[in-house]
Amino acid sequence: MSTTDDAFAAAYRAHYWAVSRFVARRLDPGAHEVEEVVADVFSIAWRRRAELPPETPLPWLYAVARNCLANTVRGLGRRRRLLDRIGHHERAHRRQIVAGPDAERPGAWVHEALARLSPADQEALRLTTWEELTLDELAVALECGKNAAAMRLHRARRRLRAEIDRMNMTVPAGGRDRD
Repeated sequence: MSTTDDAFAAAYRAHYWAVSRFVARRLDPGAHEVEEVVADVFSIAWRRRAELPPETPLPWLYAVARNCLANTVRGLGRRRRLLDRIGHHERAHRRQIVAGPDAERPGAWVHEALARLSPADQEALRLTTWEELTLDELAVALECGKNAAAMRLHRARRRLRAEIDRMNMTVPAGGRDRD
């Protein structure tokens, strides 16, 4: 086995579950596509194993996963639009169901505020919060420079704060990001 093969095998063993969680958090709950996307990520990583950073492969794998997710989401959107047009899809019929008053999950307002942001802002926040990436790792995952990543994160945090303020929600002072 070559050193690139060994590096790939080590990255696969060390980061399979992190990549799986990364993908699962970004697809609809119960999506069956998670395993397919993760398989695509590692298939691409295998083909491009010479590019795999040996010291910190996880942010690079996240960048590959983001691209695979974009392809999958586009495909799912096309499928949903087709099924909605023919009218035989459970999602089309579920639209008439109204959730009960107790259906709101704790902290749902955070998800609501996050959902109001652009996909790029959401991703910068998720990568640093859910995936716990450093600024250097964020730059790799977003495929940009460190300064650009820092600016994207700063702006995303500022926009999230504005959305929370618009929703008249308050966050304890300790939870505030100091810009």
